[in-house]
Amino acid sequence: MENRPILKNRVYLYLTEFFAGMSVMAVELGASRLLAPYFSSSQIVWTIIIGTIMIAMALGNIYGGRAADKNPNPDRLYARIIIAAIWIAAIPVLGKYVIILISGLLIFTVNNNFLIVAGFVACMVIFVFPLFLLGTVTPSLVKYTVDNLDNNGKLVGNLNAANTIGSIIGTFVPTFISIPAVGTSITFLIFAGILLILCLIYFITSKISMKKIKRLPVGMVIFVLCCIFGHKSNFAFWQNNLIYEGESIYNYLQVYEDDKATYFSTNVLFGIQSVYLKEKGLTGYYYDFAMAAPFMSAVNEKDSLDILILGNGTGTFATQCERYFDKDLNITGVEIDEKITKLAREYFELPEDVKVVTYDGRAYLNASDEKFDVIMVDAYQDITIPFQMSSTEFFTLVKDHLKEDGVMVVNMNMKSDGEGSINQYLSDTISGVFSEVYGADTFGSTNRELFASNNPKMMEVFNENVELEEDPELLWMMGKVSERLTPYESGSYVMTDDKAPVELLGMKVIDEIIQTEVSYYKEIYKDGGIKAVIDNL
Repeated sequence: MENRPILKNRVYLYLTEFFAGMSVMAVELGASRLLAPYFSSSQIVWTIIIGTIMIAMALGNIYGGRAADKNPNPDRLYARIIIAAIWIAAIPVLGKYVIILISGLLIFTVNNNFLIVAGFVACMVIFVFPLFLLGTVTPSLVKYTVDNLDNNGKLVGNLNAANTIGSIIGTFVPTFISIPAVGTSITFLIFAGILLILCLIYFITSKISMKKIKRLPVGMVIFVLCCIFGHKSNFAFWQNNLIYEGESIYNYLQVYEDDKATYFSTNVLFGIQSVYLKEKGLTGYYYDFAMAAPFMSAVNEKDSLDILILGNGTGTFATQCERYFDKDLNITGVEIDEKITKLAREYFELPEDVKVVTYDGRAYLNASDEKFDVIMVDAYQDITIPFQMSSTEFFTLVKDHLKEDGVMVVNMNMKSDGEGSINQYLSDTISGVFSEVYGADTFGSTNRELFASNNPKMMEVFNENVELEEDPELLWMMGKVSERLTPYESGSYVMTDDKAPVELLGMKVIDEIIQTEVSYYKEIYKDGGIKAVIDNL
């Protein structure tokens, strides 16, 4: 092993292990945020990320041990760390384009489990190599540290402890500090910079000629370029009408507008989560159908109405209720992401009298004794359906927080029919808790609204209150809802806290939607190849 003064007291080896462990976890968490706008943030995506990283680390451990035995020169290790740092710094610049390219290529060849396959391939291409290089750190440092058999256990234990402590810090810092404060892109750059500084100190103190370490100055130049071109988390790089783009602890966030409305989305590829109309009117989205719930709870026969919204978002349902119902409305929104609520106040004119609680929806029900006339469950987003808000136990909690004639409306954002579909699971689960369950497919979207109550006269109350309605626009809308409302016959597909396979069920629906949407382009591709597809975009 080459004689390097900085390594003599082993402290720097421990520091190397510490920062390597920290960077691995930071990259893992950054990976989840990089992939989420395109593939969701479901348990399936997390499984892909964790599995890919474990593959990379295992291969790195094997290679690192063999390389250290063959040539125990620490210069080689720190040269590998430089390459890993440069790669990590390049992820904010190139990662999103790689994801789109991989998705575009695979969408014409993969018929089943597209998101799983595309997510796994993207993860392998973007993250395996730098983490493979960081995986060589531990076995290499063991070789440099252990010089006799008397204290090898202690030294290896200290190295592993340094790596673990670094991993712990690398888990908390991105989640609670760097990603919410400066974004995913800068988080990648921060940890890439830490690794480069680590190598810079090593090579400078070792007094190695720059001619022998050409990678270091080249790496510093590339890092500076990545800082210039990759510091913004603009995942939706093809959109030019964004008025806000950022990140929170939980989500990637974007706000955009046109002359008619302001729109909010927590991802890139899967639609709109909230909308605010600049003038009073129907949204054209599922919120219009959900407005039937207050009628089912006798809104036009009561002086006031208590409404709870689980998954408030930017408050579309709350705003529409206040615009259309001339009543004393007591509306409480529950939204786990505080940053979304801030956007709601800033861009979506969420009424000040709408109380918003920053909390998980189910946790709020557990902590509250209030009862409501209407409870809207709107916490489902693409395939990231929270299992804890889809079970028998959850819907029983909702029932317990409804008044005697109260109504629950659930936005099921994926139309899926057939035996064992996600909507059948949700509908059967709800039917096991409520005696009256009616569904209505919305028009112009993939949403389905489910209305549930234990009031046997729910539909009678709905019809009577619609007849009392004076607003022609809302009256027309309720007529359309009435035409589509059908009673649901319950089945045996019930989800519980112990068993709720929502991610796999949701993935199946997404596959069906993707295949339907791209079938036209698949035919073009079959006849004229990729050029024909590009010409028809």
